[in-house]
Amino acid sequence: MSLTETYSRVRLGKNVSDRFSIRNGLKQGDALTPILFNFVLEYAIRRVQVNWDGLKLNGTHQLQSYADDVNILGGGIHTLKENAEALVAATRENGLEVSANKSKYMVMSRDQNAGRIQSVRIDNNTIERVEEFKYLGTNLTNQNSIAEEIKSR
Repeated sequence: MSLTETYSRVRLGKNVSDRFSIRNGLKQGDALTPILFNFVLEYAIRRVQVNWDGLKLNGTHQLQSYADDVNILGGGIHTLKENAEALVAATRENGLEVSANKSKYMVMSRDQNAGRIQSVRIDNNTIERVEEFKYLGTNLTNQNSIAEEIKSR
């Protein structure tokens, strides 16, 4: 059910637009949508993992992803910026867009001033620094503390 010779119209109040063709994309609810999304995201993630300078956890470099939630890990702000820029470029190549207003970054360090004077900018958007965030239902803090997570359960 890909969009071949598919047309649409837009209704606004009582007015209806002329018919126009749909040249790309899939129909809503198409079974191919999640499969194609996974292919494109997998490609983007593999492009980011070419940079082996990032943080390594259990033999895996730099990224954690589940569905459309992606965490980029880095040993420093510079690596984080590089990997985020690589992800933005790779997704853009395939028609996806990283939402800057939904993107955040967090520094986890014993040194509370680590990264404070650094701002992270990607594609002319400043990425907000946070002290904690929720990822896949789990509260993560810059202190790597599980106290808040335990309280929330």
